[in-house]
Amino acid sequence: MNGIEKITGRITADTQAEIDRVLTEAKAEAEKITAKYRAQADREAEDARAKNEKAAAEREERLVSVAQMEARKDLLSARQTQVETAFAQALEKLCAMPNERYIAVAAELLTQAAPEGRGEVVFSQEDREKVGQAAVDAANKKLNGKLTLSDQTRLLKGGFILVDGSVEVNCTFDTLVRLQKGEMAGEVAKVLFPEA
Repeated sequence: MNGIEKITGRITADTQAEIDRVLTEAKAEAEKITAKYRAQADREAEDARAKNEKAAAEREERLVSVAQMEARKDLLSARQTQVETAFAQALEKLCAMPNERYIAVAAELLTQAAPEGRGEVVFSQEDREKVGQAAVDAANKKLNGKLTLSDQTRLLKGGFILVDGSVEVNCTFDTLVRLQKGEMAGEVAKVLFPEA
């Protein structure tokens, strides 16, 4: 039995050695595969992190750009409001001129509106009483004209309307300011906001 035990012992030892060798190779192969997938997972995690950082940076850039655009829009709106206010104040000052100045301005406007010196001049009730006849007389003197002060009045905010037959020339201050605003808004903005 000694011989059989030796053979069995040797087979067992050989088998154990083979098992150990296979296990060692399997562990080595498993470590190699694990290292390969760990490296792949690390690369994918790094790629995902880089993509997320890039996406976050792009989103931040877009948000900053939108915020800057909104700020520019708000600034432009505020500036437009200031320009509108400047023209509204100009209209108020025109309407509040002293009578002598108002008469001179109205007479000058009449000479430009009625170069032939004819027509009927319509004021507001208040302006008709305060400066109407004096403005018409001053314009007639300059033009050697035959302008007349209308008995009619209209709801006007300064200035007048010249009626010559079926033609009306609107020389109200609010109309003149509105027309000037179209031409001068840029210049007024430069004066109000010289740093822009």
